[in-house]
Amino acid sequence: MITVEEALARVFALVAPLDTEEVALAEAAGRVLARPVTATRTQPPFAASAMDGYAVRAADAAPGARLSVVGTAAAGHGFAGIIGPGQAARIFTGAPLPEGADRVVIQENVQAEGATITLGGTADAPSNVRAAGSDFEVGESVAAPRRLRAADLALMAAMNLPTLPVTRKPEVALIATGDELVMPGEAPGPDQIIASNAFGLKAMVEAAGGTARILPIARDTMASLKTVFGLAEGADLVVTIGGASVGDHDLVAQAAAELGMEQAFYKVAMRPGKPLMAGRLGTAAMIGLPGNPVSALVCGHIFLIPAIRKMLGLGEAPAPRREGVLAADVAANGPREHYVRARLTEAGLVPFDSQDSALLSILSEARALVIRPPGDGPRRAGERVQYLPL
Repeated sequence: MITVEEALARVFALVAPLDTEEVALAEAAGRVLARPVTATRTQPPFAASAMDGYAVRAADAAPGARLSVVGTAAAGHGFAGIIGPGQAARIFTGAPLPEGADRVVIQENVQAEGATITLGGTADAPSNVRAAGSDFEVGESVAAPRRLRAADLALMAAMNLPTLPVTRKPEVALIATGDELVMPGEAPGPDQIIASNAFGLKAMVEAAGGTARILPIARDTMASLKTVFGLAEGADLVVTIGGASVGDHDLVAQAAAELGMEQAFYKVAMRPGKPLMAGRLGTAAMIGLPGNPVSALVCGHIFLIPAIRKMLGLGEAPAPRREGVLAADVAANGPREHYVRARLTEAGLVPFDSQDSALLSILSEARALVIRPPGDGPRRAGERVQYLPL
């Protein structure tokens, strides 16, 4: 067995950032910006009013001053005239500041009488003007890579960028294996169960920025396994679920080997998730996950998602860890790194009593995986530990 750290390094060695494609700005949410982009427009492109009020010359903005209103400036419809001494223009938020004006007096500080205004007894201190280019200027760049959020897309729209260069989404083929499985909605036989893992992994892959295909269940025969492997053609990453152990019906490694898989490792010193393997299958990377539901999903967090992030150009990094406080005592850990399902409460981390790798109900309730290093001694409530948020 190898360590989790070594296994992750070998998984990273199997994948590389994917190629770049241009997508419409409206379709770029959640995608990864592949290279820096540059503003083609200054924002704001002109000095603009930050408030509704009156555009005036700063020299005229004295308490009690009476000014003549000579025009109106609205957003999208500026005032073409010039503001001279003793003059003002009615102005609204976002409108260009007329030539000659360098200040906006807010309307609450003005008394209007027809075409004349009187400034209030206390002139408001701010200029209420947004200078041209105060947000960004032509030629300013947004760095890459980055996962594009709503604020990023709004910024790039303002930069007048109708399309963006993004990393192609990794395509992941998910293959559940085993005679005991049927798909949700089907009628299982007396010795069968519902295939659940692929649906959790699909959600995980797509939340991370990939796209996932759930292939037909591969039965416990070499012919069925090879047929379903053939359906994975074109995928960047093939993920098998189950069949990676050493029992008489665990044929995934053998089938993959006969199809040319170059194995990078088999078995990891972790709990849950020991029977894990990885390698290359043609042009695709391959990860063979354990069949137990919790094992498959925990390994998804530890290995699958970091691999997808690298393929998206986001670098090599393990799943981000946080530090928290135990709210209950825990016994000493064994020789494998243990990912303990736990609640995340106001008092701290509360591990579940049962850590059975078949119990999806507990994983669904868990909000953290407390990380127990190999050989870690007993821990008392109040001690700080690392965990992965779920």
